[in-house]
Amino acid sequence: MKPQDFISLIGVAVKASAKLSSVPASFTVAQAALESAWGESLLARQGKNLFGVKADPSWKGEVLTINTREFLRGKWVTVPARWRKYTDWQVCMDDHAAFLHQNRRYAPCFQCTTGDAFARAVAKAGYATDPDYAGKLVSIITRYQLAELDEAD
Repeated sequence: MKPQDFISLIGVAVKASAKLSSVPASFTVAQAALESAWGESLLARQGKNLFGVKADPSWKGEVLTINTREFLRGKWVTVPARWRKYTDWQVCMDDHAAFLHQNRRYAPCFQCTTGDAFARAVAKAGYATDPDYAGKLVSIITRYQLAELDEAD
């Protein structure tokens, strides 16, 4: 899917979610784009999981097992992982916002009002093992002018 098509597809739902959750829409779109390869990853297609949220013991829904790359002990390795499986992308977005709110390590993120700052805070809190995670998110926000999604209507 082309980036602009993906942004259009989820943009309205993401903005609505942002109003309820205080997670900047620009961050959510950038993270969904990065984590799901613009909605084309196997996890997005089979599990409707746009954010790479793993199925920890607290998850009571369906699960999908797919290999992932993790940056561990200074090198990239491929490991199997259990992922949350959703019925549709809206349910995924709602769960993603709830996931960020329910995990105390992400509490400092909610002091951030821009997508760029939120991205840096999420990366600092350990959302991903990629050492350049924040840089990748900020690059997507900048390249596709996603900060416009954060402006009040």
